[in-house]
Amino acid sequence: MRNPDEQQISDLVENWAAAVHRGDLDLVVAHHTDDIVMFDVPPPHAGVRGIDAYRAVWPDFFEWQAQGSSFEIESLEVTAGADVAFAFALLRCGTAEDFALRPDARLRLTLGLRKQDGAWTVAHEHHSFADTSEP
Repeated sequence: MRNPDEQQISDLVENWAAAVHRGDLDLVVAHHTDDIVMFDVPPPHAGVRGIDAYRAVWPDFFEWQAQGSSFEIESLEVTAGADVAFAFALLRCGTAEDFALRPDARLRLTLGLRKQDGAWTVAHEHHSFADTSEP
C-alpha cells in the first residue's frame, strides 16, 4: 500500500502520461518546476532547461504521436520522502511498426520531484530507450 505522498505522485505521473497521449500541452507542463531539467531521447542531447524550453519540445512529439503512436505506462514505482521523491516507469511508446520490430522495447522514464507549497512538482525528467544496436 502506498503512503499518501506516493499515491499523489503516482496520480500525477499517470495524469501526465494521459495528457501526453491526448496532446494536452497545458496539462503536460502542469506540475513541473520553472527550472525543470529534461533529458530526452531526441536532441538536444545536453538536455532541455526551463519550463519554456520544456514546453517547446512537445508539439513535435504530439505531431508524431497523432500518426498512431501509443504512450502508455506499463509499470510505475514511486519513493517519497518529506520533500523530495523519485519515480521510475516503463512505457509502451511507439507505433505498431515499432513494436513489430522490437516487441519488448519500452521507454524508460525517471522523475525527480520536490514538494513546493504542499504540492509535488517535477524538477527532473529523463526519457530513454535501451541501446539495442549490435556491436
